[in-house]
Amino acid sequence: MTTTTLNSLARASSAYLRSAMHQPIQWHEWGAEAFATAQRENKPMLLDVGAVWCHWCHVMDRESYDDSEIAAIVNQHFIAVKVDRDERPDIDSRYQAAVQAVSGQGGWPLTAFLTPDGKPFYGGTYFPPSDGYGRPSFRRVLLSIANAYKEKNGDVVEQAKMVESAIAQSESFEGRGGRVSPSVIAAIQRSAFSMFDAQHGGFGQAPKFPHPSALDLLIEQYARKASGALLRGTAEGGCPHMDSAADGDLAADSSHAHDKLRTLIFTTLEQMARGGVYDQLAGGFHRYSVDERWVVPHFEKMCYDNSELLKNYVHGYQATGSEFFADVARDIIRWMDEWLSDRERGGFYASQDADISMDDDGDYFTWTLDEARSVLTEEEAEVAALHYDINEVGEMHHNPAKNVLYVRAPVEEIARRLSLTSDRVKELLASAKKKMYAARLQRPTPYVDKTVYVSWNSMCVSAYLEAAKVLHLDDARRFALRSLDRILSEAWKPRHEQSTAGGESPAATRAVLSHLLHVVAYSDPKAEHREVPGLLEDYAATTIACLDAYEATADLSYFKFAQAIADTLIVKFFDATSGGFFDSEPIADGKSLGVLATRRKPLQDSPTPAGNPMAAIALTRLHHYTADAGHRDKAEQTLETFAGIVEQFGIFAATYGIAVVHFSEEPVQVVVIGESDSAEATQLYQTAVAPFAFNKITLRLSGDKAVGENLPPALAETVPHFPELRSGNAFAVLCSGSTCQPPVTDAVELRRALESALKETL
Repeated sequence: MTTTTLNSLARASSAYLRSAMHQPIQWHEWGAEAFATAQRENKPMLLDVGAVWCHWCHVMDRESYDDSEIAAIVNQHFIAVKVDRDERPDIDSRYQAAVQAVSGQGGWPLTAFLTPDGKPFYGGTYFPPSDGYGRPSFRRVLLSIANAYKEKNGDVVEQAKMVESAIAQSESFEGRGGRVSPSVIAAIQRSAFSMFDAQHGGFGQAPKFPHPSALDLLIEQYARKASGALLRGTAEGGCPHMDSAADGDLAADSSHAHDKLRTLIFTTLEQMARGGVYDQLAGGFHRYSVDERWVVPHFEKMCYDNSELLKNYVHGYQATGSEFFADVARDIIRWMDEWLSDRERGGFYASQDADISMDDDGDYFTWTLDEARSVLTEEEAEVAALHYDINEVGEMHHNPAKNVLYVRAPVEEIARRLSLTSDRVKELLASAKKKMYAARLQRPTPYVDKTVYVSWNSMCVSAYLEAAKVLHLDDARRFALRSLDRILSEAWKPRHEQSTAGGESPAATRAVLSHLLHVVAYSDPKAEHREVPGLLEDYAATTIACLDAYEATADLSYFKFAQAIADTLIVKFFDATSGGFFDSEPIADGKSLGVLATRRKPLQDSPTPAGNPMAAIALTRLHHYTADAGHRDKAEQTLETFAGIVEQFGIFAATYGIAVVHFSEEPVQVVVIGESDSAEATQLYQTAVAPFAFNKITLRLSGDKAVGENLPPALAETVPHFPELRSGNAFAVLCSGSTCQPPVTDAVELRRALESALKETL
């Protein structure tokens, strides 16, 4: 660092901002004070948007923002503002759109130049300290921008107007509406097949991202086709009966699509989990792969990637029966439990950094051959080197001796090459993996951002509850519920009266409407806690998490939280004129800063599930429980808002596709009733949760009283009236649409009834 004087970021809460408090730049946080200063001094603004996990943000900090000469230029000619994209995704999303309109590129660090009122007129991402990488030096950019602002101010202002117009246009969906149609699912599937890398799995070429929402939609479509084929093949206890050649052609087409989906799912899930993008020692996925083979990752790890990939592997296991997928799911939880969990209070941490210092690139996670040999026996080292492809020359350009661990040779191949039994190879690999991980733990550890974000935590809660239900993981279930309880107690603020002027008179109070925060807790315990208002994705993800918690516990309080949060979501974000949800609340009195006045309706997954389809899913699921037409109507209006344009987004609109499945299909609800220690009830429940379908709901209740107290309106009208409740025996009730079938007590009979009910939605 070049200075011992702290800048104003010492008062920030965000870990990313606080990491820059020693820089010689006179940084400002985003806020009215920074804009007032820029306008008073008539200086352009330099906006840096980044994240604590971002490797190239660290590089630019070291090369440019720590440099005293560059700092002098910035301080003389600009008002510098630094923003944490995780803390303020609303700011990031708008300026990303602006910079993409100007330069055709986006990402982090985002470097934007703004007029004193915050309108962008130029920008890019990483700028090197010297001309290179096809980019001008940051010094040259700074001086050119400063000169242009002084000498060609009219051109700058005109450019800013054009960029602002481009942002508004990119976020406008006026005239793009239509009817909700399941055809979008087929369009997303076609997009997936066209982008599918048949050799390595995944979509597109390098760099390669996982796209978990698309995978989830495709897995569900595969499960539907597999279930349909099974049911057709076992009808009446025999083979499928074809009435005509046309039926045969239809079956062949369906079989072909089923096989293509199976290939896509298996290839992608297996290749990702065997690649270097997966941490072979600790578990958990890195953010993305820089190559098409999933071998060399960008080493940062995000809680939201792992939560959504956890669902992929759980659902992959349900749809295919692959124990490998189940093992990967358990391994993701192992890593998240160890590294991204507040075990004491509940809650999931945001991310783990890629780097230990500015000078390395994933050194903590990678190995030289000598490093591996130093901690292993000769026999272990030989097996590990073959399995993980550890050689004298590895994959890392900055240090060619460093190897990324990925599965190069399977156990059977190693056994043949070394004349060992498969069991012996497995034993040696297990021992080597344990020793290498223990040795890695002795290395300086990349920073873990312990910030607890509401939306990401809710996604993690939902994923843990899904895994716990399918894989019978009681510890994961308990931790998920404790984490959700923390969100609801610390980030959800129900409507209350607040004193405004002291005294006892009613005039001295005002009503504070219910609201949800974006941040539960910050990483640095020394940092001041800020109340950052919740965004659409916070409300939608938390509503979904509360519904998942209700289904996991049959505790109606979670259902009531879901209702309250969803109702507040509608009040704060719904566009009653044009339909759909804005990503943030309107700023009162026209006091929005920069381009925050531009209203956004997020549709595209990037990379987390988009807010509008998440809201539609939440409202549709609530409707299934309450029969409240208002929830369904708003979900429908939301989906209709984008229906005319959504197909062109392909796999990037996969969450929208999932929302259409929820909206279009009648729910299949299975309520299992029996005492908590009943083996029969447990068997019925496990039978109910086994198949994967978005529209399937499972509940387990015990005791006659509990049934009456813990059912939402739509089910409370039917289930408590079954005479079997008084028998004391375990039974299951299957409801589809608005009708419930007679109770069943046999797991085989339940499976058949459930398969038949799901078939009706195929």
